[in-house]
Amino acid sequence: MTDTIAYLDAAAVARLRPRDAVQALVVALREGLDPARSTPRQFVPLTHGDYILMPAEHGADTGVKIVTVAPGNREHGLPRIQGLYVLFDARTLAPRAVLDGIELTALRTPAVSLAGVRQHLLADTSPLQVVAFGAGIQAIRHVTTTADVVDGVREIASVTFVVRDPERADLPAELAGVACDVVQVGSVEADRAVGQAGIVHCATSAREPVFDSALLRDDAIVIAVGSHDPDAREVDERLLGRARVIVEDRAPALREAGDVVMAVEAGTFDAADLVTLADVAGEDVHPAGRPVFFKSVGMAWEDLVVAAAVMEAPR
Repeated sequence: MTDTIAYLDAAAVARLRPRDAVQALVVALREGLDPARSTPRQFVPLTHGDYILMPAEHGADTGVKIVTVAPGNREHGLPRIQGLYVLFDARTLAPRAVLDGIELTALRTPAVSLAGVRQHLLADTSPLQVVAFGAGIQAIRHVTTTADVVDGVREIASVTFVVRDPERADLPAELAGVACDVVQVGSVEADRAVGQAGIVHCATSAREPVFDSALLRDDAIVIAVGSHDPDAREVDERLLGRARVIVEDRAPALREAGDVVMAVEAGTFDAADLVTLADVAGEDVHPAGRPVFFKSVGMAWEDLVVAAAVMEAPR
């Protein structure tokens, strides 16, 4: 066992620039990391909630994210979801570090999304109009990660958050140097924003589509990260019928991604047409010529790769 086990709190984890987290994921895939070999998340029931365990191994590192879900915590003023990431040396299995798991997830989830679509996003240099459905941390971080990835290539022209109740939404007034608009889901303003958007992020708890995909431009990019249940979705099946559909890996997408599962069941999308992160890792710039849809459900290897990148970054 090492003499000193480093502890990286949320602020230390957040020092890794989002675009560097994206690059770490792309490099790992290019070097041969196979998402299909990733261990599925494990749920362990507890008296007052659940453990979610996500172990992984790659290269010189192995680790496990330990997340707790305690539904009753809101009554006590505590977060419903808490967690840590424990990083080990893959050869000796000696613990190297403990990282804040919630900040790690907030960093890696949008990094995975942008790793999946960066080749399409950077194929255009025109100003980018960004829409995000949701008022939580993932909606915000998907916007800021997008801005970091396109920095120096594309200007962020507008940012619009689409939420259920604009008056109650606690959202920043400005992101990426642009004033944020906040509009209500289903409104004329929301439909207009979707129709003009170059990229649409969906990070909600919705179980039904949050917008009509017929509104989208033919070159729009859509990202959905809000659920990992086979009977919940944020986009309609018609989008998958006209889009290039990219997922982390086929098996978890067909097991957990309701957006994909329901489109396959409806007959509007053929599972054989799924494109994976490993497939696109070698693409630098790829004009799609049609909408692009990226769906993630979260996999253990992603946390490991980003945790290792956090450890390697200057502190």
